Amino acid sequence: MLEKKESRIDYGVILCILILFIISISTIYSVTHLIGDQGLRPTVMQLLWYAVGGLAVFVIMQFDSQQLWRMTPWLYWLGIALLVLVLLFYNRPLAASTGARSWFVIGPLSFQPSEVVKIFYILQLARVVTKHNSEFPEHTTQNDWILLRKIIAYSIIPFVLILFQNDFGTMLVYLAIMIGVILMSGIGWQIILPFSVGSIIIAALLIFLVAFNREWLYALGFQDYQFSRIDSWLDPYHDTSNASLQLIQSFKAIGSGQVFGKGFGVSEVYVPVRESDMIFTVIAENFGFIGSTILIFVYFILIYQMIMVVFDTRNEFYTYIATGVIMMILFHVLENIGMNIGLLPITGIPLPFISQGGSSLLGNMMGIGLIMSMRYNYRDYKEEDFKIEKVNE
Repeated sequence: MLEKKESRIDYGVILCILILFIISISTIYSVTHLIGDQGLRPTVMQLLWYAVGGLAVFVIMQFDSQQLWRMTPWLYWLGIALLVLVLLFYNRPLAASTGARSWFVIGPLSFQPSEVVKIFYILQLARVVTKHNSEFPEHTTQNDWILLRKIIAYSIIPFVLILFQNDFGTMLVYLAIMIGVILMSGIGWQIILPFSVGSIIIAALLIFLVAFNREWLYALGFQDYQFSRIDSWLDPYHDTSNASLQLIQSFKAIGSGQVFGKGFGVSEVYVPVRESDMIFTVIAENFGFIGSTILIFVYFILIYQMIMVVFDTRNEFYTYIATGVIMMILFHVLENIGMNIGLLPITGIPLPFISQGGSSLLGNMMGIGLIMSMRYNYRDYKEEDFKIEKVNE
């Protein structure tokens, strides 16, 4: 039992976030102030967003599972409304420079709703699965198909809206969240296996179309910059486009760091957007293989701590929430580092808690708030205790 108030705080998670905070602020300061000509504004803005994120963690911690359960449908549809609104009122200059219609701009601040809506989406999937398992405790093939249809029904709306924003990278994060929840939901392999095979066939077909018949993909809404990123991933030296240049410079920066790095503030290789999407190249150049390995280890410990919180609370609703948050952060880490070292295509996905960007940081901190709330509001649930008494609300 966690009887003392002190034991309700997960200091392991806090320590990991604190380390990532220090790495983020110091690296952004190095890139934008010591080396670049942007002054202190990016560093100060990241500090402010961390403060907002810390406040979000504190507020979310106060809500227990029953309160989250009742709030979830409202939050989900609020998120859908935000995704619709950004399609109507997106910032034109940002859309022209990035290719994505994903941002509101209010004065000096830009905000990407899809980063925060990830959390609402996670809550909704967790609620759907928990409610279904309460109503259909026996996992038959028919019941599993019903659950899969429910998950897809609540996923297709944000998927389509984000695709309309031309933000394929963010849609992949939502897809990773959905896959994680499906795997944890108890759906049988007789359904998951053909579903997986079908997904692989679709992915292979997309790659074939990229290589041999792009007209179909243009008709589906794919853009030239997305094809450029795939071409650069397959052959970075095939041209001198921005995407290829970004990846080639990334290779040079990471390789030049060697084992121990060049030291803090020494970034001699220019990499486009190295303060955000490509910030891993700065860490690798400054601190080498050793520093990069330590960073990955911190992420590993953070995810391990989040998994242990789930085991401690033994709450089904929390389990699916944590699964979504873990998949969100894990996919971000794997995709960002993977694209920086050339293993995966460049998608514009930031490195969690480190890359410059307030919307992404706020979304990730809200996820941490949900994880922290699990232990903070802990009760020693027995199997019959947590049935979501108001499951039909």
